Amino acid sequence: MQWKYITDLDQINNIKKQEGYSLIFKHSTRCSVSMMAKRRFEMDWEAIPENTSLYFLDLIKYRPISVQIAETFQVQHESPQILLIKDGNCVLDASHSDISAEEVAEVIGK
Repeated sequence: MQWKYITDLDQINNIKKQEGYSLIFKHSTRCSVSMMAKRRFEMDWEAIPENTSLYFLDLIKYRPISVQIAETFQVQHESPQILLIKDGNCVLDASHSDISAEEVAEVIGK
């Protein structure tokens, strides 16, 4: 699996319009907790179905996009944070030690 990097606000609208599942990982490059959460997630992400689009946001570099994600998907901004989007709606959001590829796979499998 591979990250698709979010660098433009238009990408958020495209994710909102996508059918099926997409995942957004919001990462702070200045935070050791965020680095650990990312590493742990990537170690287990083979549990997630391959047709799931995985998006990565460097929220330090692209703070306005992070704010737009929170508004678009009606979640509180946190870092690190994952949002699982299905057909334009956030069906799971988790932060810090609650970030889990297994939980993502479980929600998708339901």
